[in-house]
Amino acid sequence: MFKLKKLSLAQSFIGALICFGAALNSAGTACAATSSIIIDAENGEILSSKAPDTLRYPASLTKVMTLYITFDALNKGIIKMNDDLKVSRHAANMAPSRLGLRPGQKIKVKTCIEALIVKSANDCASVLAENLGYTEANFAKTMTKVAHELGMKNTTFKNANGLPNKAQKTTARDMALLAAAMYHHFPQYYKLFSLKKFTYNGKTIYTHNNILKTFAGADGMKTGFTNAAGYNIITSAQRDGKRVIAVTMGHNSAKERDRHVARMMDKGLKRLALNDKFQNTNMYASLDEKKLETAEETKVADNGETSWDISSRETAENVKKLEKDNRQETPDQWGIQIGAFSNYAKARSYALKIKKAARKLADKEIDIEPVANGSAVIYRSKIIGFAKSDADKACKNLKKKNKSCIVVAVRTDNQLVLANSQY
Repeated sequence: MFKLKKLSLAQSFIGALICFGAALNSAGTACAATSSIIIDAENGEILSSKAPDTLRYPASLTKVMTLYITFDALNKGIIKMNDDLKVSRHAANMAPSRLGLRPGQKIKVKTCIEALIVKSANDCASVLAENLGYTEANFAKTMTKVAHELGMKNTTFKNANGLPNKAQKTTARDMALLAAAMYHHFPQYYKLFSLKKFTYNGKTIYTHNNILKTFAGADGMKTGFTNAAGYNIITSAQRDGKRVIAVTMGHNSAKERDRHVARMMDKGLKRLALNDKFQNTNMYASLDEKKLETAEETKVADNGETSWDISSRETAENVKKLEKDNRQETPDQWGIQIGAFSNYAKARSYALKIKKAARKLADKEIDIEPVANGSAVIYRSKIIGFAKSDADKACKNLKKKNKSCIVVAVRTDNQLVLANSQY
């Protein structure tokens, strides 16, 4: 089974909140405005994430699972692309977006697949569901079963198209796993997600997915929207032999969503390129944490050796600009930068050491950011997922123990900037 390596999907938070617009949890805390995650498509390593386990409505991202099961049926010979599917009254009565099918009409499997991908046709999703599962409700049970088999433990499907249903829920993390499974399990069909148009009854229908047209290297997968869900997207892109899969959910507009996911993918692809350029080993390979030697926090050397501490020239030269940027941003969460190292393993090992020594950091996420520094690269070691006041306290406590620490703000594009801190 394909797993996300930084934290497997089977370990995601079962008790996560479901966000219905500006809903509050039982403690009165607002849900995160959006959820997002980006992974290396080849090995499942999480490159960055924000509230990836918050339960949300999938909207038309649901159709990726409908297509996953359809492709499985094609692989097994249960159906063929040129088979005719019968349209029921139930399917024909689906709300838009739809192809405009009529009860009793027949439509090819291939046409329905294209309509799901390009037009996000709700009637075609129901047609596929009924022809494969006898009823859409029965098909939805199969969808949920398959989701759980893939490790999507926080996902429940109640229909095949994503139209509003309060019991239909998922997470950004689960959607990333579904997208990765689609890419790895059905490479022969994955290319269909790059379709920008198709023809039906002599009319050319164009895609809703603007990322396919505006982001170089993007080649799938699916957008989604309902009033309750907000604007969602699963997308994938490749550059120089590297591929990322990104999911972001709960945005207020398609433009905001597309801008955010484009930044996510650009940053993720640049990170993978940095790894290729400066590291002989795979930066995002699964690490055996028990075998990693404990890293010493390194200091900048006068002779220019390629290892740095966060108090080095690399940070000092940028601090004024970063603080200015930070004052102009409204961060989604905060973090602490605890060191900068000459390789990924040392940066992660040191973050693990700090987490183990401070119990209040146990539930926080480690983030290692590669940064080009002249002809070299350094790896900033950060622990993220704080409120501002908690990040300040964490840094204060570490400094009492003679540990370097700077508070950083995590912006909506997942880039970190230094925060003003009294500690």
